[in-house]
Amino acid sequence: MRTTRYGALAMAAAAALTLSACGGGGGEGEGGGAEGGEAAADSIRIGIKFDQPGLGFDEGGSYSGFDVDVAKYVAGELGYTEDQIEWVEAPSANRENLLSNEQVDMIFATYSITDTRKETVDFAGPYFVAGQDLLVPTDSDITGPEDLNGRNLCSVTGSTSAQRVKDEFAEDVNLIEQPGYAECVSLMGGGQIDAVTTDDIILAGLAAQEANQGQFKVVGNPFSEENYGVGLTKGSELCSDINAAIEKMIEDGAWEEALAANLEGVDYEPNAELNPPTPAECA
Repeated sequence: MRTTRYGALAMAAAAALTLSACGGGGGEGEGGGAEGGEAAADSIRIGIKFDQPGLGFDEGGSYSGFDVDVAKYVAGELGYTEDQIEWVEAPSANRENLLSNEQVDMIFATYSITDTRKETVDFAGPYFVAGQDLLVPTDSDITGPEDLNGRNLCSVTGSTSAQRVKDEFAEDVNLIEQPGYAECVSLMGGGQIDAVTTDDIILAGLAAQEANQGQFKVVGNPFSEENYGVGLTKGSELCSDINAAIEKMIEDGAWEEALAANLEGVDYEPNAELNPPTPAECA
């Protein structure tokens, strides 16, 4: 089953690129996919988050965010138009299962590349390097995790990020769990907590929401390194083509434009020493 599915994707992409190069099949300006042939009838299933503003967000069937923009660019380089993309919700806990069960062809969902995960899935990329950081009110004097002793720190249920702060930086911090980061931000807006912690780009996306703009800031003192990769089924043939697409997106400026557009209005700059990243060699 796997070979058939990915073989079809590879052939569809090749057919699309060949038609584009030869100018055959249809008129100009019709989009990135092939016209009239098998590729035009095909689709690609891409897993994203549906609940992370600025990264992967479902706005009533319209999808936005940096992860979404990178996924669209990559799909286009593989020969698929946007209307050939089937968006699939990929919560953190379900990502490996979605790939193992072949319910998606690739995942762009703040999916950190780790050795443990590489035992069951493959990765292309990275396409972004994030770091754990803090979101605080704009008038806060908190400059890093060491300042959190005696204060209230919020993260989502099941996350290890807040516990890491307690274990490594501030043993007297008070940990508060909420179902989602939006709830954490709401509590912070009401003065009930002092900081929210997770990856810096996720925090920037929350701060960029229209209702939150001007109220919160990313501290800008990351204390981890998270390489966001494109999750693939083990043995996928798409890694090299995806890496080439990511490199092209960075080189032609579309990567930087997508990042700026999705985090507009927030005083946040990604780690310039690590971004934009260089995709690793495929296994």
